[in-house]
Amino acid sequence: MYNENMKVTSVNLASGRGRKFARESIDLKPGGVEGDVHFGSKDRQVSLLGENRIQELQTITGAPDFEAGAFAENITCSYLDDLQVQRLDRFAIGETLLEVTSIGKPLHKEVDMVGHYVSPHFAVFCRVLKSGTVKAGDEIIWQPKIFRAKIITLSDRAADGVYKDKSGPLIVDQLENFFEKESLRFSADYKVIPDDEDKLIQTLQQARGSDIIMCTGGTGLGETDITPETVQPMLDKELPGIMEYIRVRFGAENPAALLSRSVAGTMGESLVYTLPGSPKAVDEYMSVILKTLTHSLWMLHGLDVH
Repeated sequence: MYNENMKVTSVNLASGRGRKFARESIDLKPGGVEGDVHFGSKDRQVSLLGENRIQELQTITGAPDFEAGAFAENITCSYLDDLQVQRLDRFAIGETLLEVTSIGKPLHKEVDMVGHYVSPHFAVFCRVLKSGTVKAGDEIIWQPKIFRAKIITLSDRAADGVYKDKSGPLIVDQLENFFEKESLRFSADYKVIPDDEDKLIQTLQQARGSDIIMCTGGTGLGETDITPETVQPMLDKELPGIMEYIRVRFGAENPAALLSRSVAGTMGESLVYTLPGSPKAVDEYMSVILKTLTHSLWMLHGLDVH
């Protein structure tokens, strides 16, 4: 679990590859640690390592105490639970702000040399979002990333209470199951609105900042089906391949599926999808969308996909 008293115990840098050496302070700026060999890298700009991992290695190997920076870490922490930390989590240290881009892999049971595997497998790598100076004794504040979704059902009858919407809750359930399997934190907000262009625009504007926005309903040919033409002009980038594939795949068995006008794309840092209104169609669309969702989220935030 997160240690509320997490502190910086040493700050380290080196101009060449290999171990790093302790300094009184280090200056962080977009690109990494000023004067460090890894400055200017895309994702691995700053590395953090918990003393708990170093102590585990000492227990396994019986090695003596290690000097600060022995594992090529820029910031040694009094404690760091790399099993709880996730990509896109953030660390505030003084005036600086770091965002997690990758986390090491589990430690092998057999360690054939002192220090082998520790930094590559347990260091938490970050990019710098806000510049500043970091020194030993500084408090580290962990800001966990929670992926947020806004689910919008468009239906005059559901909004009037004529029938209970099933498609919106189905999307919420499938997203919750997906993020649980991916071991990523998640929360969803669900709303039913009438088939009204102005109301949809207002709801989409309020949803800006969500990681995922999914609309269900209003993608057909009826007079009140206004979802695609309302959403499409608000997209920064369109992702036509997803919806084209879904229409072809399910249209081969049911030609009526070819009549859906669903669209997908990005709006700022939000992934946006419009789905038909029937639960059956939602199942079909989600079966494809979920296969690309994690990849899409990492790409949208400029992270390597792995």
